[in-house]
Parts: sequence; structure tokens; C-alpha cells
Amino acid sequence: MEYNYPLDYTWSTDDILDVVSLYNAVEQAYEKGISKEDFLTAYRRFKTVVGTKSEEKQIDKEFEEVSGYSIYRVFQASKDNDWIKL
Repeated sequence: MEYNYPLDYTWSTDDILDVVSLYNAVEQAYEKGISKEDFLTAYRRFKTVVGTKSEEKQIDKEFEEVSGYSIYRVFQASKDNDWIKL
């Protein structure tokens, strides 16, 4: 897919890599499937960059608008499954 990830360019390079890693994990959950462990590892690193719930919701909304994929839905699916495929 061709779209621009929602990023805050005040983040460090490592922070951007952590956020993009989560975006990739969400894409994988929708397209091929991903293990719960791999998704949650990416999600935990994302949470070190995006500290507040409101910022997380805004990023999820922007990401869903450009990609059609929801971070929240994948996170919810991870609660009940060891393998996530949406």
C-alpha cells in the first residue's frame, strides 16, 4: 500500500522506528497474521514513545484513516488470541 504514516517529526529516529514497527505489526495482523508476543512487543515500544491515551487515540485514528487498519482492534484481538489475524 502507498500511504504516509502519521509521525511526529519531533520524535527521535529511534522513536520513529518504534512507532513504524507498530504500524508494520498492525499491517501484518490484517494481512498475514502475527503472534500475540510479536505484536505486544511492538506495542510496548510504541507506548514508550506515545505516553498519553489521547495521543495514542489520535495516532490510531490518523493511521486508520490512511491505512484502513486499527491499532485498537488489533490490541483488543491480542487479549483473546495467541495468533492475531483480522
